[in-house]
Amino acid sequence: MKRTRLGPFVIAGFALAAAGIAIRINNLFHYPTLGFDVRSNWQYIEKLMSSWTLPAPDEGWSMAHPPLFYYLSAALGRALGHPEVWTTVVATRLVSSAAGLAAVAFAVLLVRRVDPGNPRRALIAGALLLFLPVHIYMSAMLNEEILASSFTSFAVVGVGLALLSTATPRTELIRAAGIGLAGGLALLTKLSGLLVVLTAVGAYAAHGWRRGQVLSTITRIVIVVGLAALVGGWYYARNRIQYGYFYPQHLARHAIMHTMPPGERSIGDYLRVPLATWADPQLLSPDLLRSVWGSTYATVWFDGHRFFLPKSGVSVQWTGTGLLLLALLPTTAFAIGLGRGVRRALRSVGGPDTPLILLTALTLGGYVLFTWRNPWYATIKGSYLLGLSVPFSFYASEVLADWTKNHRALSRLVWVVLVLLVLAVAATFTYGPLFAKYERPGFEPLEWMSLGAP
Repeated sequence: MKRTRLGPFVIAGFALAAAGIAIRINNLFHYPTLGFDVRSNWQYIEKLMSSWTLPAPDEGWSMAHPPLFYYLSAALGRALGHPEVWTTVVATRLVSSAAGLAAVAFAVLLVRRVDPGNPRRALIAGALLLFLPVHIYMSAMLNEEILASSFTSFAVVGVGLALLSTATPRTELIRAAGIGLAGGLALLTKLSGLLVVLTAVGAYAAHGWRRGQVLSTITRIVIVVGLAALVGGWYYARNRIQYGYFYPQHLARHAIMHTMPPGERSIGDYLRVPLATWADPQLLSPDLLRSVWGSTYATVWFDGHRFFLPKSGVSVQWTGTGLLLLALLPTTAFAIGLGRGVRRALRSVGGPDTPLILLTALTLGGYVLFTWRNPWYATIKGSYLLGLSVPFSFYASEVLADWTKNHRALSRLVWVVLVLLVLAVAATFTYGPLFAKYERPGFEPLEWMSLGAP
């Protein structure tokens, strides 16, 4: 059997990791204090810097969010001696980015554990996340998305590794505790963390039922749920006791959202992917307003909201078109790999496919429900799908690794597209050299009001 040479893949892996880290460090220090709800997020942080007491959910725009990210940022500010805003912002971004990079390493670890003789797959798995546009530009934002998705990644990788091998009962209990802790931290960072807790419960239940290990399975589930509830559930219990709801919805402070287009959703919005997805990738494009998945694609592989990139300009538009065309390759590979994973999960009693498929189904289902109940362009965000980082890298890398070794012509074509995609993402989302943002973030209210807000 021909052995795979590790040297070139290891060297390439270190080079890509160094480039991905360098891009994020550059953005930490050069991207201005902009981004999604940054002023409101800072108000939350600033309040916690003066008092650890949680504010009421309706006290500010962001104060209905779970508190872990905001407590973390406030703790950094206090530890640094209450410095100027910029210092605390950079410190917070640094910690979030480090968590995001650790999650990338966990995704690669899972691939290496499942497919140890395939270093090219591990290389591709890491590169897909290191150079995923939404992962890069969200790492520069002052918000909780990267932190929440990182805890989700830690938890789902933990479940996948737990189902791969048989360990001692004590080790299995320790793993379950680690999964419960990571799931609880995800839940304390964002409500979507509940999905990875449900994933762990479902995966353990399916695995235990197939193997007839009822008692040990129940024990692990109790540990996961108990720790997750203890670490992350108290915040929601506090809301229920003090305010009468587990999670606030449609607070008066958020009423301006109800004036944003399109204002309603239909089934067709989930079936339509217009040409504007590639030709005019900004979310106020009239065609994209009626396309949930087209808009989502434009915010995963580009900055459809223009919070990181300039709002207008031919160069920005054409860059988006190029990136979104190149991204069709890994997106298609993910869809194919996901199908393979479903087939394996249906016939296998072990391995990571069950938790990865469960997390994917729950996340996509939750996203559809959320966008249906909140039918406004601002709620369409690729960052809401960052919890799928591990399934995406796992399944897309499986297919792309196959395509790069089976056929010489196909292999060359795939490598060319992947290299072009990495170079284009690096150039576009390294803040400063090619694109910098000098105007207000996002779109002006008058821009969307002029489109016929209800």
